[in-house]
Amino acid sequence: MELPTKNSEYSGGGSLRFRIRTEKLSYKLPKRGGDEYNWLFQREVIPTTYILKNITCEAKAGEITAIAGPSGAGKTTLLEILAGMIPLKRVTSHVLVNEQPMNAKKFRRVSGYVTQDEALFPHLTVEETLMYSARLRMHGGVEKAISRVKELLKELGLEHVADARIGSELNRRISGGEKRRVSIGVDLVHDPAVLLLDEPTSGLDSASALHVALLLKSMASKQGKTVLLTIHQPGFRILQLFDQILLLSNGNLLHHGSLSQLEQRLSFAGYTIPRHVNVLEFAIEVTEALVINVEESEVEDSEVEEQCELPRTNSIPSDNLEENKILYANPPLTEVLILTQRFSNNICRTKQLFVARIIQALLAGFVLGTIFMKSTHDHDPRRVIFQTPVGFFAFSLTFLLSSTTEGLPIYLQERRILMRETSRGAYRVSSYVISNTLVFLPFLLAIALLYTIPVYWLVGLRREVDGFLYFSLVVWMVILMSNSFVACFSALVPNFLTGTTIVAGLMGSFFLFSGYFISEEDIPRYWIFMHYLSLFKYPFECFIINEYGGEKGRHRCLASLGGQCILYGDKFLVQKGLKQSQKWSNLDSGFLPIMKQDKSLEFTSEQ
Repeated sequence: MELPTKNSEYSGGGSLRFRIRTEKLSYKLPKRGGDEYNWLFQREVIPTTYILKNITCEAKAGEITAIAGPSGAGKTTLLEILAGMIPLKRVTSHVLVNEQPMNAKKFRRVSGYVTQDEALFPHLTVEETLMYSARLRMHGGVEKAISRVKELLKELGLEHVADARIGSELNRRISGGEKRRVSIGVDLVHDPAVLLLDEPTSGLDSASALHVALLLKSMASKQGKTVLLTIHQPGFRILQLFDQILLLSNGNLLHHGSLSQLEQRLSFAGYTIPRHVNVLEFAIEVTEALVINVEESEVEDSEVEEQCELPRTNSIPSDNLEENKILYANPPLTEVLILTQRFSNNICRTKQLFVARIIQALLAGFVLGTIFMKSTHDHDPRRVIFQTPVGFFAFSLTFLLSSTTEGLPIYLQERRILMRETSRGAYRVSSYVISNTLVFLPFLLAIALLYTIPVYWLVGLRREVDGFLYFSLVVWMVILMSNSFVACFSALVPNFLTGTTIVAGLMGSFFLFSGYFISEEDIPRYWIFMHYLSLFKYPFECFIINEYGGEKGRHRCLASLGGQCILYGDKFLVQKGLKQSQKWSNLDSGFLPIMKQDKSLEFTSEQ
């Protein structure tokens, strides 16, 4: 079969042709549970569960190949393997791309994979969503990206909603069909030669589903793309658009061929298709009987067996993926600039979070300031006047470090987008971390100042400009540190409930070992590591050194007895085991969570 040629000015493999093939592919997972005795003592081989068994199939350029079957048949698993999302070391046999073993990492960058659940930024418009994707994944600069997005909006039928925001589940801005087409468009901007979609018509009305199916058919037939998709219950008109159908049941391949061949297969098996029921829908209903029938007649029925084998067609000219250098579309600096702009739009349009954090900082500053104001301004010589400021420092840190937990669901949502985009080679993980930090630095600085300006002067801490600036710097670092800490755990935890539980538990443990409740000397040796890991320890010490250290601390009386000072600021620091030099060295510890965030995000994206 001679394929049409196509000259594309867009990078991403649009002018290439790919044929994907498997031979007796199997995929299994260790079975959980079972005989606990055998599992503990390894006296027997642990039983395994096969998700896919001996799947031999092929997807050609210029055709739509639909993977169908009942729920639990293994459709999505097979699609993920063909998309390179499941590590091939777990798969028996090979996945061949143009007769060569698949290089999953490089193949993901020249293909598009659209998941069933749309991972999109709700506050971006349709045009902005496509534009950012185009700028990140295409070579040629902004002008070509603009041209490609205009072309894509027309091709997807989204011109009338180009300026509408995507919206969320609670606040819908565009329809489900339009949102699905945007998801497809995000993976089409770089003009991939292979497009894989997980149930693209699921949850759509018949008109929207047909529109999506016609769009995919046009891409396959006119542009020569290799299109693979999973489908559950397609309508009759959608079914007619498929060139090849893979029918699965319990991980077994029951049919690989055209719709007419499937109808013949059912007739050979002795079935009559009822009126008003399409062939595929009826085949899914009788898969159990069809499996038994296939096992009995596999040797006798040569025509049916011929359909299960790979078609003996001429091979498509091989395009060596190793020879085609697949690099990032942009240098790191450009990636950072694009992602920074996207982050800024998202933050500015997330009004609830923006306003809530501002009000929270202002209220906390005024409330805490008025609560501690009388105690610190009381100069009764009989009182130990350093206890109240130290208590204020401890509570202030508790508030600052726990106030960023509400950002966990936002990071969890962004994690899905990060994993999808980095796995497809859109940008580097380091660019994401740098741009995220650059956007949050001024925003969190504003939050820190809104908190420190009222609370510092109301509480009556050291009334010097350098003391206020240092206090504001530490507060800023604490907020940035806690923000990075939450971002780190959002890359590791599976959901919001687990993340909230772990973060709350760790924050409580850090506070316990901070040195406020129990001194370092009194902490048991086997728990001392928690003291040095505590996020409270270092800023807490910074606050104390800033307030009671320096030249003036030597002459500042903190406790008196009988009219005579018995404790000065410098002596108080000695009692706490603190030195003036730690005022700046402790700040370095605030950057550790940012490094952890970078490593965690990198690890997660590689998965």
